[in-house]
Amino acid sequence: MWSLVGFVEAIRDRLTGRVDRRSTDDRAPAGRRPALEGHPSGRSSRLPVRIGTGLLVVLLVTAGCTGGVGSRDPHVVVELDHYTDAAASRQFRAVLDRCAQRFGLRIQRQDVPTDQLMPKVLRDATAHSLPDLLFVDNPDLQTVAETGALTELSQYGLSGEGHFPAIVEAGSHQGKLYGLAPGVNGLALFYNRTMFERAGLEPPETWRELREAARTLTRGSTHGLAFSAIASEEGTWQFEPFLWSNGGELDELTSPDSVRALEFWSGLVEDGLASRSVVNWNQNDVIDRFASGHAAMMINGSWSLSTLDESGTDYGVVPIPTPSPEIAPQVPLGGEVGVVPETTPRRQENAARVLGCMLERDNMLDWTTDHAYVPSRVDVAEQYARDVPAMKPFVTEVATGRARTAELGPRYREVSQALADAVQATIAGTTSPERALQRAARVAENAD
Repeated sequence: MWSLVGFVEAIRDRLTGRVDRRSTDDRAPAGRRPALEGHPSGRSSRLPVRIGTGLLVVLLVTAGCTGGVGSRDPHVVVELDHYTDAAASRQFRAVLDRCAQRFGLRIQRQDVPTDQLMPKVLRDATAHSLPDLLFVDNPDLQTVAETGALTELSQYGLSGEGHFPAIVEAGSHQGKLYGLAPGVNGLALFYNRTMFERAGLEPPETWRELREAARTLTRGSTHGLAFSAIASEEGTWQFEPFLWSNGGELDELTSPDSVRALEFWSGLVEDGLASRSVVNWNQNDVIDRFASGHAAMMINGSWSLSTLDESGTDYGVVPIPTPSPEIAPQVPLGGEVGVVPETTPRRQENAARVLGCMLERDNMLDWTTDHAYVPSRVDVAEQYARDVPAMKPFVTEVATGRARTAELGPRYREVSQALADAVQATIAGTTSPERALQRAARVAENAD
């Protein structure tokens, strides 16, 4: 078992005084499609975890309990996730059950709303009552792994071999693999084909082409581009491809490259090519603007595809433009990773069997096809891109994608919020990009 004192200190250091600034990420299609809720797609609620003196007392009192892990039916795998959307929940359960049945096991599934998952995980970890199999948003893996409550996947014969490197990195902590994702999502540029054809335009590949297309297509109530700059993980998530492709880094926010990226981003609004309301829009709002014809282009994720198909919008999808043609897009990876918490050897082995089954080609392809995700394995993803052309841009981008926690580890959430605030302040015109990023950098320096 991990050290109680070390665990409590880790919780205190990670969360005290800053968790009220954390936001749920990604992901989510909130009723848009049966997409899983783990990336910043359309969700803007904050993670309301606060560790105060009173709660620390509760943690200390409950930490001595076993939580009944040893008394669980050995043939039942207790699983926890935050896929509460009805369709997503049903489809995810089908894959879980299929894999469990192969080994003569049954799944006891628990799902909680996104903003309640991490508080529950941290409480259960303290009480030594974590489930056998857990799916967490990939930026949260670092926080959970830091407590010592997770087991390394290598001991069950699971590895990241054949998976995209950034996906393996997203599931690792201090060089050890703790989680793997059946699939991930990311961002791309959607464009209105009809508007582009009428204007005689080709989809943009560079920042300059993006600005020119947006300027040409901004007419009346239609803006050239729509994106989310809301003060949460969604806002950071949408800006990160532009920050990274220009050479900026989350741990070097005051660098000239970082400043220029924010100047470009905010300049789209300042020049009237994007609405000032982007500071209030989550990603579902952005979909609405695009589908209704009020935006000629949008930055959004693969979870948008079904909504756009249902709306009858004539659209195309291309990788996110970069400063120059030689630079590959660097998008953040969204999605959940499956982890095996420390319970008992037998329970851990059974949970790992189920997870390993979910990572097999057919099950991975089934799961990702249902949710418009990119399979984590390179060979499966390449086949998927051939079978589903609309997903090809997303597959292309995952190859050069980035784990959001790569630079900062568990500090990511706090710095992400500071960056979202900087983007908002700049677009609102209350400060310059340089000053806004200086403020965010100070937060990054002081993040625990």
